[in-house]
Order: sequence, then C-alpha cells, then structure tokens
Amino acid sequence: MEPNKLFTEGDINITVERQKWNKEITDQETRQILEDDARYFLHQSMSTPCLDVLESCNGSEIHTISGRKMLDFHGNNVHQLGYGNDYVISKITEQMHQLSFSPRRYTNQPAVELAAKLASLLPGDLNRSLFAPGGTSVIEMALKLARVVTKKHKIVSLWDSFHGASLDAISAGGESVFKKYMGPMMPGVICIPPPTTYWGVFGDTEEDQINYADYLEYVIKKEGDIGAFLAETVRNTDVQIPSKAYWKRVREICTKHKVLLILDEIPIALGRTGKMFAFEHFGIEPDILCLGKGLGGGIIPFAAMIARDSYNVAGDVSLGHFTHEKSPLGSVAALAAINYIERENLLQKVVDDGIWMKEELYKLKEQFPIIGDVRGIGLLWGIELVRNSGTREKATTEAEKVMYDCMRHGMSFKVSQGNVLQLSPALTISREDLQLAVSILATALAKYS
Repeated sequence: MEPNKLFTEGDINITVERQKWNKEITDQETRQILEDDARYFLHQSMSTPCLDVLESCNGSEIHTISGRKMLDFHGNNVHQLGYGNDYVISKITEQMHQLSFSPRRYTNQPAVELAAKLASLLPGDLNRSLFAPGGTSVIEMALKLARVVTKKHKIVSLWDSFHGASLDAISAGGESVFKKYMGPMMPGVICIPPPTTYWGVFGDTEEDQINYADYLEYVIKKEGDIGAFLAETVRNTDVQIPSKAYWKRVREICTKHKVLLILDEIPIALGRTGKMFAFEHFGIEPDILCLGKGLGGGIIPFAAMIARDSYNVAGDVSLGHFTHEKSPLGSVAALAAINYIERENLLQKVVDDGIWMKEELYKLKEQFPIIGDVRGIGLLWGIELVRNSGTREKATTEAEKVMYDCMRHGMSFKVSQGNVLQLSPALTISREDLQLAVSILATALAKYS
C-alpha cells in the first residue's frame, strides 16, 4: 500500500519521494542541522524529520540557509499578512517595551481593546471573548462552554475535520492520522459525513447538500443529549465549501433543537475567503466562533473564542485559565492584523485575486486530465488529482510528486486527503507571484497528464 493511503492529512515524511528529496540536499550545513534536528526532536508525522532549514521568511516567500527561495502556499495559515509584516512588528515592539506580559487575574488595555474590536466586527450579541495561546485551546474552551450552557455533553462533528491536536480536539475531529494509537477518545462525539461536491456520500451537487444537513437533524433526534455542532465553516485542509442552503438549514436545525453552533474559523477567518469571517458568505451567524493562527499576525501564537452575551454563565468554572490568557503582545498583534486588513483593503484584493485564481485553475483543469476537481474561494484553493476521472481514483503518488517538483522550482504547498493540492498563499501576495506559482504548478502537472 502506498504510504499516503494510510493518511488523510498533509504530506508525510516517510515516503520514497521524501527520501529522494533528502538525497538531493547537498549543502553540508543544511544536512548537519537536519540531522541534529532529527536527533534531538521526537519524530512525528508531518513534522520531524523536516523538509529543509529556514533562514528567513519575508512577504510571500520562505528562504532556506542554502539559498533556496519558495513562494509559500501553505504557511500553516498564519501568514495572512505575509511574513515579517513591518506594521505588525512595529506594534509588537512598541508593546514589548511597555507591558510584555500580563499575569492572570489582571487585565490590560490591549486585551480589552481587542475584545471590543472583535465584538464590533461580529453580528448580533457575539460580544464575549476568551483568549488563549493557540487554536486547540479555544476549541477546548468552546466545548467546555457548550456543556455549561446546555447542560448536555454530547457533540456532533464532521468526518475529515480538524480542530486541533489535543486529546479532546482530536476526539472532536475526524482525521485518522491524529487518532492512531490514542485509545478511547472523549465520549459523546458523533461524527457525520461532511457536505462535499466531489466525494459526497449523499450526492455531489449543491442541491444534495441539504441531505447532509437533514442527517444532522436525524442524528440529533435519535441520539439525544446533544449540546453542540462543531464544524469548520469552510473546510480548510482539502477546501470543501458548503452551499448557502446547507448552512441556513444547519442554523435552523441547531436553533430548533437548542444545539449550539460552534464554527471553527481558526485557519480561514481574517480575509482568507474575501470576508473577515467565512460565515458572512452564508447569511448565518454562529453561537460560538473560534479564531486563531493568523490572528497573531503571523508572529505571536494567539487565538480567541467569542460567544453570545447570554452565555456569560460560567463565572464559577475555569474555562481556560491559561498563563498567557490576556497576552498584551498577542492582543496588540491581533489588533494590528485586523487594522492592517482594513487599512490596506485586503478583503477586496482577495476577492479580485480569487476571481483570477478561479479562471487560471479552471484553465489547468481543462488542460490536464489528472485534475479531477478545482474548488476554492478567495485565496484558498484545492486541486484534486485523480488517475481516472470516471472512477475518481485518487492520484496519491502523483500528488506527492507534483508537490516536490513544485518545491524544487520555487513553490511550497501541502497535500491533503492524499491527493488534494491545497493552495493558501499570503493575502498580500502580488499578482505576478500568483502567476509565477500557477506556471510552476502547470509545469509539474504536465509530467503526469
């Protein structure tokens, strides 16, 4: 069996193609650092052993110590504003000289300003925030809060979803690579099929997506004691975009059955889809919203959970209790990130870039039979590679080869679900660099079509 078939998320580091990549590294300093890295860090899938050694990152690019430059279309989704954004750095630096850490039980002006800013951007009564050092932590807090509010411990989530790597987050997620050897998961989690338009078990069309929503209601009725539905508004990893009808039906179901709708927008909020928040595309609002990754401006690990005013009922429970709970540096970074998006009109730029990307990627689909599907929004795109358009057999080996070919020629991205090329560049990327990336991709795809 091909190694990629054992995994559903990301490129992995134990394949033949990775071995070939490693052998091509001739720079002695790079090889030594990689060997030391592999010696002193625990090995884990999609991480150590590593691909290369970075020296710097700037704008849309990452630079290795051997002189390789690559346009980064992965970035762990923290690079909305590009790497090393001068505006964000200046705000963080200024704050470091004033208040670099705020002990728990004390507040600070940047944290309060950020909470107020988030409330002003969100609809309805989504006014109450809690901050944390990372996205996994705010998912944890959201699940805790849902139990407190509803007095029900069960949740529904989607297969193939990713909500973080802690034990409770992987219990709520649907990615097998994170659950291997982990034993019993957190009880009370029911996974249901995600709405898709290419591999859908209930149909592939947008009209069929109502079936997925109706199945949610079926499970809620049959299972009982369900307090929350946790889902990514748009699935980031392999770029699955539900229909507006799906989300409106889900919102109706959750309201009807008093189930909290928790939307995980940790990787896709803050302009990635052309809106500040992805749910704005679908005419709905969540009960709890989770943000992270790019919220720290690509510099500070920082995340936020925002909930309704009426959910302010956990005064006797420690939902988070994190050491860096109201980080002044994280708060300043987040305020700077949001202000930069607004000041530079990045949302409109992303909309325009998304229109251009759709046209260019659809041209590639017409040109190369290996492309089974293209889907995306804004600056988030997935290209699904198949060996046969009729059977839709996944082109897993080919997808990995394409990835490494692109890296050799100056473009980095990740592979999801074994055969989906996920493209997620900095929102500040130039049109010229987008064109260069598409050209690099086309050259690589031509070898396998």
